[in-house]
Amino acid sequence: MNKFQNILYVSHGLGDESDALKQALSLSRNNKAVLKILITGPRLPDSLGDYRKINEDALVRQLEESIKAARTALKMDEEAEDIAIEVESGEMPGIRIIRRVLRDAHDLVVKEAEPREGGKGFKAIDMELLRKCPCPVWLCRPIEHSRTEMRIAVAIDPESEEKAGYDLALRLLQTARFLADTCSGRLDIISCWNFEYEEYLRHNPWAKVPENQIAGAVVSAKSRNFRELDTLIKKSGIDGDVQSHHVKGRPEELIPSFVKNEKIDILVMGTVARTGIAGFTMGNTAENILQKLECSLLAMKPNGFVSPVKAY
Repeated sequence: MNKFQNILYVSHGLGDESDALKQALSLSRNNKAVLKILITGPRLPDSLGDYRKINEDALVRQLEESIKAARTALKMDEEAEDIAIEVESGEMPGIRIIRRVLRDAHDLVVKEAEPREGGKGFKAIDMELLRKCPCPVWLCRPIEHSRTEMRIAVAIDPESEEKAGYDLALRLLQTARFLADTCSGRLDIISCWNFEYEEYLRHNPWAKVPENQIAGAVVSAKSRNFRELDTLIKKSGIDGDVQSHHVKGRPEELIPSFVKNEKIDILVMGTVARTGIAGFTMGNTAENILQKLECSLLAMKPNGFVSPVKAY
C-alpha cells in the first residue's frame, strides 16, 4: 500500500541538498507518487527587480542539476518524468509552504532540516511546519546507513485516552512499517511508561504509603503499557521484523537517547495532540523531544487537525 501520492519537496535553493533530494526521490519512487518542488526564498528588492528572473532561473537550473546527480546516485531511470519546479519568493516562507500544501492537496512535505549548532533540534521554519502544516512533514538529515541497513523507529503512546490519539498511533505504526519494508525491514517501536506518583510517594514523609503498594503500582503501570502496546500493534495489522522497546521514564529524555544510541536514521512520531474541544496543539513533551533529535523525522498529526493557515 502506497502511503503518499502527492509529495512536495521544499528547497531554499542554497547549499548542498543532495541527501534531502535523494530522500524525496526515494519516497516518490517507493510510493509511485507525484513529486513537485517549490523553491522558497526572500524576494529581491524593487531596486534589483531586473535580476529577479535571472536569479530564479539560476536557482531552477542548479536544482535540476542536483536532481540529475541524485537520480544517478540512486540508480534511477534517466528517462524518468520531469519534475515540476516552481519558485515563490517573499516573506513568511513557512506560511507560503503551508498555503501551497492546502491549495495543491499535497499529502507529504519533504524538506532539508535547517542546520542548527550542535546538529540537534529544528529551527523556526521547520517548527512552524511541524505545528501548522496539515499533512505529514519529513525533515531530512544525512543518512549514513545504506538503504538495506537503514533503521526506522516509531515513538508510540499506546495509552492515549482520546480517540484521535489512538487512531494516530495506528497510523504511525502502519506508516513506519511501510517505510521499514522499503529499507532494512526492521522496525523499532519505542514506548515510554512511568508511574507518575512514584517519586512523590517514595519521598513524601506525610503520605506514608507502604513500599509494597508503591512497588505494586509501578508493576501495574508497566504491565498496562505492555498490554496496551501489544493490543495496538495487533490492531494495526503490522507484522515482520518488529522490535518493541518499553522504557521507563520521561519521553523527552528517553526517546532522543534511544535514537542516538541505536543509531536510528528516521524517527516517526506525532507532533500535536488534542487539548479539549478547542482543537489540537503541540505539547511540551513533543517540543522537548524535537529539540533533542539528531536524525531525520517524519512527523504526523491526528485526523481532524485543521491548520490555522488558510489557503488564500
